[in-house]
Amino acid sequence: MRREDCFYLGTLTRTHGKNGGLVAKLETDQPEHYSKMESVLIDLQDELVPFFISQSQALNNDQIVLKFDEVNWQQAQQMVGLELYLPLALLPKLDGKKFYYHEVEGFRVKDHKAGELGSVSYILERPGQPLFVIENGENEIFIPAIDDFIDTIDRSAKTITLNCPEGLIDIFTSKPQA
Repeated sequence: MRREDCFYLGTLTRTHGKNGGLVAKLETDQPEHYSKMESVLIDLQDELVPFFISQSQALNNDQIVLKFDEVNWQQAQQMVGLELYLPLALLPKLDGKKFYYHEVEGFRVKDHKAGELGSVSYILERPGQPLFVIENGENEIFIPAIDDFIDTIDRSAKTITLNCPEGLIDIFTSKPQA
């Protein structure tokens, strides 16, 4: 499976017990969705390899203990630090203003006051709040990707409608005066 068809789920952080169990730290807001997985893809030397899960147990909010078929304690020790992936098709569907970063790339963006702004190039992860990076001709517009600014996300039309504070968009679109 190709990496672009998958999403990053987490990392194997340490062994657990003597039977080959591994603790995985999940990078998700909803770890409960992944407590009953049958398999995961593990990044082995830049190739995603499927591993089947014989047992899983939630450890705490963002950690799970996994026991893979035919992986013993010595093999598990060598797997610490490896990354876990799953196919994009397994992501839970989101609605309303919730979205996955990869999902909105390419969506057209408009603001109630400023009109058409361009399209989402990518989401820039910043401490405190992520930013929509919007291509607007030769300019890039950076808008906080927060509920207060997002009016609607229309997945079928691939559009995002914003309600930005006055002057925010002007910072990126106004020509400097000489």
